[in-house]
Formats: sequence, structure tokens, C-alpha cells
Amino acid sequence: MRIISGQFKGRKLQAPKQLPVRPTTDMAKEAFFNILNNNYYFDELSVLDLFAGTGNISYEFASRGTTQITAVDGHYGCIKYINQTALQFDMPIQTIKSDVFKFLEHYKTKHTIIFADPPYDFDLEAFSKIPELVFKNNILEPHGYLIIEHSKHTNLSHLDYFNQSKSYGGSVFSFFEHPEEK
Repeated sequence: MRIISGQFKGRKLQAPKQLPVRPTTDMAKEAFFNILNNNYYFDELSVLDLFAGTGNISYEFASRGTTQITAVDGHYGCIKYINQTALQFDMPIQTIKSDVFKFLEHYKTKHTIIFADPPYDFDLEAFSKIPELVFKNNILEPHGYLIIEHSKHTNLSHLDYFNQSKSYGGSVFSFFEHPEEK
């Protein structure tokens, strides 16, 4: 994986092979960040990266100037790798080792961007719990986005708070927002 833009543009990162991850492809990541670049100043964002895996998305935000980044993952190896990489590049990434659903049930801090990249083989019920918990606990700031990355074989358009989706190869980014902003 590589960092697409910003302070660490072009840096290649090699995560340990034993991590149970599927990093977002460079093509999909670049398209996703282009969408965000048209709507936000990265240095003004507060980001929550759920199912953070290798930290690929968190590093990209940090490279572009975001200073408030929280990465959550349930796998110790993933959290360890994110911590090592953040320390190596002096990136402002706070990590939390937790089951994402348990974390969301009690979390109360608001964020502008909440990015979730759960396993593609989640069933629809598991996918639907993400926006349900985010909006029930009111952790998305006004004019913010919850973005869920998923397979092109999964359709989330029927879920509450859905706004739009963008497809890139086999990946889809579904955007959710507060109803008054649609």
C-alpha cells in the first residue's frame, strides 16, 4: 500500500502478512479522497476510522494534514502495526483495540468523517448496525459523512440515512448523512 498525497506522498508501507486485512486499493482510495477534497479542508476534520486494519485510510488523512484521527480495530496485530507506523512517521493517530460494535454502543465523541471498512463478507444485518449505532449515539457532526466501504455485491441504499454510493472496481463507498443535509 502507498500514501497517495500530502506530506508522505509516495511512501510505500508493508504491513505484516499475517494480519487479517484487505486494504483499500490505491485506485479506490484516490477516488474516495478526491470526493472528500471537494467538500472539506483536511486540517479541519475529525476522523474516526472503524475496522482500521492496516491503518491505510488513517495514514492518508494524517498525510493530508488531519490531526484528529482515531483508529479502531479488534485485532491486536493491526493496532500494533498502526501504532508503530504512526510513531515512525509522527502521525497523530490514536488507536483503540476494541470490537467495533461494542465500541460504538458506548462512544460519544463526534467526528466529521466516520469511515468503516468492515469485512466484505458481513451479512446485511451487520452492515446495518454501523449507521444505526452511529446515528443513534449522535457521533456524526452536522455536515459530516459516515462512509462504509463494501463489495459491489452488497447494496446498502435501503438503509436509513443513506445518501449515495460510488463504485470503484469491486469496491463501493456508501455515504450516509444526517437527513436535514440531503
